[in-house]
Order: sequence, then structure tokens, then C-alpha cells
Amino acid sequence: MLHKQTRKIKIGSTVIGGDSSILVQSMCDTDTRNIPATVAQILELEAAGCEIVRVAVVDMEAAQAIGKIKEQIHLPIVADIHFDYRLALEAIKQGVDKLRINPGNIGSEVRVKAVADAAKNQAIPIRIGVNGGSLERSILEKYQRPCAAAMVESALQHVVLLQQNAFEDIVISLKASNVLETVEAYRLMSKECDYPLHLGITESGPPNTGIIRSSVGLGILLAEGLGDTIRVSLSGSPLEEVRVAWQILDNLELRRRGARLISCPTCGRRKGDVYGIAEAVEKMLRSYQGPFLTVAVMGCEVNGPAEARDADIGLALGKDKALLFVHGEVKEILEPGQYLQCLETAIKAYQPKCAAK
Repeated sequence: MLHKQTRKIKIGSTVIGGDSSILVQSMCDTDTRNIPATVAQILELEAAGCEIVRVAVVDMEAAQAIGKIKEQIHLPIVADIHFDYRLALEAIKQGVDKLRINPGNIGSEVRVKAVADAAKNQAIPIRIGVNGGSLERSILEKYQRPCAAAMVESALQHVVLLQQNAFEDIVISLKASNVLETVEAYRLMSKECDYPLHLGITESGPPNTGIIRSSVGLGILLAEGLGDTIRVSLSGSPLEEVRVAWQILDNLELRRRGARLISCPTCGRRKGDVYGIAEAVEKMLRSYQGPFLTVAVMGCEVNGPAEARDADIGLALGKDKALLFVHGEVKEILEPGQYLQCLETAIKAYQPKCAAK
């Protein structure tokens, strides 16, 4: 899959753009002023695979908390700021790694210059984040509704404000709740500049709907080679955002982490509890931290190993027994009650083929 080469931008010790990996982001849902709670959540997100984390900076106390938070975490931290340029200046003073701020929303040219100069002096990039639901009135009057062209024009206006102050460490996001509008906006922006793109579908909803909406939108863009960082925005746990983001990257074979579960769609030949066991295995794999592997749960003992021959480890369920297979070879015939325990043991002992040499 050919990935568009964008300019490289440094975020703390992390680099995005160019030939760098596509990184997974999320945002804390804690009150940033509650330093212990925010630190605890960031550490959880890191363990889940988050690589860049954003926090809401709602006032000066939240901005001042960033320094103490940074002392206790390892991930690059992004300050999400709206309207008040003084919060951006304080976040920079506290050592933030990146700003999410729209220059056109923070007031006069003098204020924009103050933020741009301070960020440039500390080598802190700025993400211009345009959402379809919060476009400027003049742009809405021009286009009559939020649309891809409107989002791109808004973003480019913000870009110009930074460029006029000799600031070029820019990342751009163009998010709407409408998948097709979002996809078109990123396509248009990709033709206009080579700044890194942060992908996301905003206001995508709770997990049941948000995962589908985000996977469709991000999947299209990533498959077209666009995007340098991604966030799956859900009305739910940030940990779930990270898990889904990795699954999207895995299924597009862009990056791999943890384990992939496959299970048969079931049919009239199904003999075992595919639904229940697959669900239990999925939960089991969420804490898996070993080498990447694919685990299969299949619904019959005859076709299971054959249909899932590419899986590293799997179960093929029979009426009152199951086959445990590793790299396509049957290793054990299991009795009811042994399935999950034996599978978990095999997963813990798993070694890739190349490691067995």
C-alpha cells in the first residue's frame, strides 16, 4: 500500500509524517486539573497501545497541570485549546509536546504571532483541527452548509495565519460526523499541501455505531495512503478507542500489535458454542502482550483447521470435544471445560515459526 509522503514533524521524542509509522492517538476524558486521575488514565492508555495523548485545557489551572502530568508519563502530550491564546502560552511554558488550536479563533494577529513564536522557539507543532460542526460563519454563508470544501477552506485560512508568522510545523485534521464528507475533505486537503494529516470521524457515536462509522471512514483514507495519525472518536472509553484503532491498522496490514481473532460465521454444521467461546477468547486476547499472532475459533472439527490454516493457534469445536491446533497441526483433543484454559496455555507458550529455529 503506497503511503503519501508528508513532511516530518516531531512531537516530543516521536516523529510523524514522512516514512514514519501511522500513530494511534486518544484523548483523556478526565478533568486535566485532576492530575492523579489524568496520569492514571494516560498510563492505562499507554499500556493499551496509545502513542500520543490529548488533554482538554479548559482554563489556566488545567494548563498549569501539564508540567506535573508530564513528569509522570511517557507519551507525548497534546493540549486541546480553544479561544484563549494565554492557555496556549502557558501550556508551552509547561512543556507540552503539541498544541491543538485554531489560530483564527484566538483573536488578533498579535496573539497569533505570540503563540506561533513561542511554539517555534520550543519546537512545538500545532495541529489545526477543523470540525464540520464548528465552521466560521463567513464560510457557512458561502457554502450554505458544512461540506468538504468548506472544511478545507477553513483549515487553509488557519494555515496561512501560521505561515505568515514563519511557522511550518503544522498538522491538519478535518473531521465531520458524515463519513463521505470527511473522506472528501482529506482527499482535497492532500492535494493542497504536504502537512501531516491526523485522521478521525468526529461525533461518531457510542461504540456500537461509532466503531462502524470510524472504521469505514478511516479505512477508506488509510487504504488510499492518507493519514499520519489516527483517533477513533467514541462516546465511550478512551481505551476502546485505542483498541479499535489498532484493529483498523491491523486489518489493513499497516501495523500489527497483540493478537488477531478470527472466527467462522457459523452455519447449520455448527456443533459448538462458537458465539460464547469467540467472545470469551476476544476478552482474553485484550491483555495479550506477546508476539503478534492470529487465533481462530471455528465451528466444526472437520473444516476448522483447514479453513483457518493461516491462523497460528485455534480451536475447532465439535459436539462434545474440540481440536486445539497450532500452525495448522492438531496438538490436542480437548474435553468440554478444557477449551479456554488449554487455549490460553497455548497462547502463553506461543512462539512464531521463525523463533523455533
